[in-house]
Amino acid sequence: MSPEPQPDAQSDSKDAANAVNRDRLPFEPTKSRKKPEKKTPTAPVKPERKSDSKKSEAKKVAAKAVKSDRSGQNTAASMSIPDAVSRRMVRRMALFCGIPSALGISTFFVSYFVITHDLVALPNAAVVLVSMGFFGLGVVGLSYGVLSASWDEAIAGSALGWSEFTTNLGRMTEAWRSAGKKP
Repeated sequence: MSPEPQPDAQSDSKDAANAVNRDRLPFEPTKSRKKPEKKTPTAPVKPERKSDSKKSEAKKVAAKAVKSDRSGQNTAASMSIPDAVSRRMVRRMALFCGIPSALGISTFFVSYFVITHDLVALPNAAVVLVSMGFFGLGVVGLSYGVLSASWDEAIAGSALGWSEFTTNLGRMTEAWRSAGKKP
């Protein structure tokens, strides 16, 4: 039997450094963060049945809603988007995103037809750029569809929604600025 090589101090430090590097995620900062302390219960906790836990969760949610109503904060129900407004947003998103996306997909079929019938010699880059342009318009159309819808339940808004877009974009930027100022 041959004796096993004894590790030296340098290889131990390299192994420790490699172990640290393997545990760290690529996007994680290099300096260490403090871990939150675990709280241990002082008294034994008896296990709850599923029905008991659901009831207690419902009571907690109801208590939070009542508490937030008293404190003047918004509740989950008041923060949700009304159905009329959400339907308006979905219609506009389907229109402003659906048409460019359909054109992006049809670009492949049209270019295939043109190339196979030797109508025009299309370079591959042209087909890719045109389809990417249409898909990019589709992504922009999603955002425009949400922002161009009237956020007021009673007002339907205009056909293209430019005035609603400018109003809603102003509201969003104002909300971002106010959120950035809060400590």
